[in-house]
Amino acid sequence: MTTLAVPAIEFERPVDTRVPVTVLTGFLGSGKTTLVNRILTEQHGKRIAVIENEFGEVGVDQELVIGAEEEIFEMNNGCICCTVRGDLIRILGNLMKRRDRFDAILIETTGLADPGPVAQTFFVDDEMQDRLRLDAIVTMVDAKHIAQHLGIEREAKEQIAFADVILLNKTDLVDGTRLDELEAQIRGLNSAARLHRTQDAVIDLDCILDVGGFDLSRAMDVKPTFMEPEYPFEVVNIYELPLGMYELALQPGPDATMNVLLGSLATPDRAGIDERLMERVLAFSDEAFWVNSGDSLTPGRGVHRLTLAQTPMRFPFMLTEGGTVGLYTEHRPEEYALQLIGPSGLVEPVSRVEFAPAHIHDREISSVGIAIPGEIDGKRFQEWVSVLLREKGADIFRSKGIVAIKGEPARWVFQGVHMLFGGSADRPWGDEPRHNTMVFIGRNLDRQALTSGFRACLV
Repeated sequence: MTTLAVPAIEFERPVDTRVPVTVLTGFLGSGKTTLVNRILTEQHGKRIAVIENEFGEVGVDQELVIGAEEEIFEMNNGCICCTVRGDLIRILGNLMKRRDRFDAILIETTGLADPGPVAQTFFVDDEMQDRLRLDAIVTMVDAKHIAQHLGIEREAKEQIAFADVILLNKTDLVDGTRLDELEAQIRGLNSAARLHRTQDAVIDLDCILDVGGFDLSRAMDVKPTFMEPEYPFEVVNIYELPLGMYELALQPGPDATMNVLLGSLATPDRAGIDERLMERVLAFSDEAFWVNSGDSLTPGRGVHRLTLAQTPMRFPFMLTEGGTVGLYTEHRPEEYALQLIGPSGLVEPVSRVEFAPAHIHDREISSVGIAIPGEIDGKRFQEWVSVLLREKGADIFRSKGIVAIKGEPARWVFQGVHMLFGGSADRPWGDEPRHNTMVFIGRNLDRQALTSGFRACLV
């Protein structure tokens, strides 16, 4: 009997020409910016477009990232998971118009972001799915401080649970026994992710870039509602308004900005909302019109981004025609004690339509941004920071910034996590006006005390 050898048939896999996207997440102070700097400066032969997001009132992260040839885009409008259908889609769309200038995209989320809605963008939006490939969610974990956040902050657990790759960072600050305990705790939240221990975010880039780690079925196991539609607005308050002057009045809330849209409706109920739902979703993906307190809104114009760093926060608008009006808000109005005030006083909505929020921040967590020109006395600044972190460090999750020290030719960059604080000289100021930009993120922050404390350091 003769046995014939049948040659194995090899099937050539189709080449995936979509752009790989890495989502970098991790709780405040875990070392994301340090890792971004390493990615931008390593000789890996790839061109990477970086999208950064801050939970803060002033943009600091882009100044903390080392200058490189890669394109860097900063989103300083609060939390990326709360605006996933807005700025993120717009920036990604603009990036793809320059496809020949980069090989991969890195999205660094704020330390308070839930990575789920960010990942969902690459599956629920057809254009994004055709042109972009979510390669992996990389989560950085601060070995020194993660334990105190896991039991309190939901985001810290979600970031670990969704990870495809976990970097247990700052291992030099914790002994070996504690590291083993932390790793076991992390494995209890996510046993499937690849885990690496790192110091100063040093990692072989092949371990985190283009690793093909994202698994949609596992994401569905972590969050069964992963593929359900999520909207850029959480609430639509519906009003019956005669023509006249009106005003939105707000109080400080979880973000330093909030997107709103004022639009007419056919009926004062869910049917009126559904009739123009996709139109509103697309409007939230367009570039927003920035509005400072006291400036006027324009109903029907599109999305307005309210800046909420000033008090009082009042935004007037004129209705030239009466009728049914929907107020679409990125957050729940009660998070900002939002009120609509008309010619005769407070106006209550006739109905309200709620959409399942992608993410809700702890109202006690906020950011305080300080941006002041001029120079500081270095000794007074160090004394102020020392006292501040000794007394309030447990509630200050993250501090970072750039300051101009009198007599020093270079910018001084500082970063802190709780009581840990460090800084170093950066590039020379040159012809750039000397200024001070910083942000504090934490629980129950005292804006007035922080601002006045820093002003006392000015020369």
